[in-house]
Amino acid sequence: MSTASLVNDFEAYSQWRGELSKSITEYRQWLAQEDLNDSQRDIRLQHLLDQLAEDKLHVAFIAEFSRGKSELINAIFLSDLKQRLLPSTAGRTTMCPTELLYDAGKPPMVELLPIETRTSNASVSEYKTYPEEWKTVVMDINNPESVTQAMLEVCRVKHVTQEEAAQFGLFNVEDPEAGLSINDDGSITVPAWRHAVINFPHPFLEKGLVVYDTPGLNAIGVEPELTFNLLPNAHAVLYLLAADTGVTKSDIDVWRNHIHARGNSRGRLVVLNKIDGLWDELKTPAQIEAEIDKQVRDCADMLDIPASQVFPVSAQKGLVAKINGDPALLEKSRLASLERALSEELIACKQEIVRDQSESELADLLEGSHNLLVTRRQGVDEQLNELRGLHGKNQDVVEHIMSKIANDKQNFERGLQQFQALRSIYSQHSVKLFTHIGMDVLKKDVHTAREAMVASRFTKGLRAAMNAFFTNVEQHLDAASRQIDEINKMMEAMYQKLNKEHGINLIAIPPFSMLRYRKEMRRLEEAYEGQFNTVYNFLTTEQFTLTTRFFETLANRAVKVFSILNKDAENWLKAVMSPMESQVREHQMQLRRRLESVKRIHKATDTLDDRIGELEQMYGEVSRQLGELDALSAHLRAALEPLPRLAQEQLAA
Repeated sequence: MSTASLVNDFEAYSQWRGELSKSITEYRQWLAQEDLNDSQRDIRLQHLLDQLAEDKLHVAFIAEFSRGKSELINAIFLSDLKQRLLPSTAGRTTMCPTELLYDAGKPPMVELLPIETRTSNASVSEYKTYPEEWKTVVMDINNPESVTQAMLEVCRVKHVTQEEAAQFGLFNVEDPEAGLSINDDGSITVPAWRHAVINFPHPFLEKGLVVYDTPGLNAIGVEPELTFNLLPNAHAVLYLLAADTGVTKSDIDVWRNHIHARGNSRGRLVVLNKIDGLWDELKTPAQIEAEIDKQVRDCADMLDIPASQVFPVSAQKGLVAKINGDPALLEKSRLASLERALSEELIACKQEIVRDQSESELADLLEGSHNLLVTRRQGVDEQLNELRGLHGKNQDVVEHIMSKIANDKQNFERGLQQFQALRSIYSQHSVKLFTHIGMDVLKKDVHTAREAMVASRFTKGLRAAMNAFFTNVEQHLDAASRQIDEINKMMEAMYQKLNKEHGINLIAIPPFSMLRYRKEMRRLEEAYEGQFNTVYNFLTTEQFTLTTRFFETLANRAVKVFSILNKDAENWLKAVMSPMESQVREHQMQLRRRLESVKRIHKATDTLDDRIGELEQMYGEVSRQLGELDALSAHLRAALEPLPRLAQEQLAA
């Protein structure tokens, strides 16, 4: 038994994505079949298809220990397995950040990164490129015991000295509550693993769902990638509270500083779990309902959000209801309401992002194809009018027209010299752009900041190093923006010149904004400031180790941002120049054909009517191509249409 809205909406999104990929593939094949493709257009189409194929939906579950995260994941996504995939017992279960996904290239297994890797500055993302650093536990998915044993490995802990725990960033002797974590023998209990990746062939996971299960709120403070990468980039974040514990101060701090920070409320849901603890047989249903509503309002007030954003549920009862096929218990668990909201926030939000990206790129590609065919048909039409006008004309008139076309061709070829000069200048501007945003530039800034941090053990020095790093990055982005403006002005002027002198169609230059990359770098800066807004003038060794680990993670994230920026800038530069090159080639070809046609008539190697017949056939062929392109465009627009709101339709029904 499963809740229809989430399953159906997820299936509909996967189908929508598949249909869009199919439509793009059909367009690409048609271009190749009609000999209308070129290398740049083909690269852009392949990039679109790759993006759709690699599309993932990321959902993060965040909470303190014992709030029921793992049980909620089991209930929402994995109930059809008829067992608990993720361990869920009283007390602490998931001990390290855990990713649940499916990679068809690997067997079902659990990959585990040892906790000892926390003594290095390397991020989890970096370690993912070195599989030998991970312990793997392969599971037999047809053997429930094998699956259970593999999953329990995520829960494993170990006892270490206080010094080792401090090196891992998991113990601070200055913390007033530090004594509570010390065992009788003076040791500290820590997770055996820093990170876990569960590769499991479940239908949701096979279609691109990635679920993150965090081990408690403290992990956000000590694992940089949660702060800089996972939480900000998750398409949905479910923040769990428990009806039996209420909202704690640490709950409020994490919500304000990491989840709801800077007003980002899209896809951020608060779950008040364990409402079954309020199911008192000595109270009436109305009294129980009033108590749940009161807890919801209290949570909403403390987190400063609307009460409609808080979803009371019983994950445990919801899982039991789904496994046993008990619709009454499922309704009482209120799980369906949460799933509908998750479906709306997660799937609708993700589709909007994918749709916007694909629609913009496809519109530009389709416009380029359309303009090329329109230009070609106009050229054929001009030739037809020219040749039809030769009926009854003597050789002198034909020779005069031939001379005029030859002169037009010479003028255009002289213009081509200017075009080649423009290409040379364009290339210089492109090289200059990458001197501002190239990877070497960023890596130099990272190296400089790293050296400054190592040279200073004081908070003031660390802040100065970080401020300099972000200032340099901002200056690079400013310089890149100015360079992009220069390229835009130059290309617009060239398009105007070619249009005025040779009738080449004006094309809207696709915009390129630095806003996305600026916002991402500012987000990293704000996250870093929020994490280390401390009054300490001198850092302990443990604090300095944690600080440098956060910087390495931040630097790794900044490198990824610049890597995406470089790739996007390269694609933009190609998109700006490619249509002009296509139109110039087409215009040159049309002039050559016109001259050749008149020459053949002049030399009497071809009859006028025969040549007119050939051109009329060509005109019909190009008109056919335009009709088919219009049909493909309509098909692509239909494929881009948003999903119907399935959940709302089902409710209405």
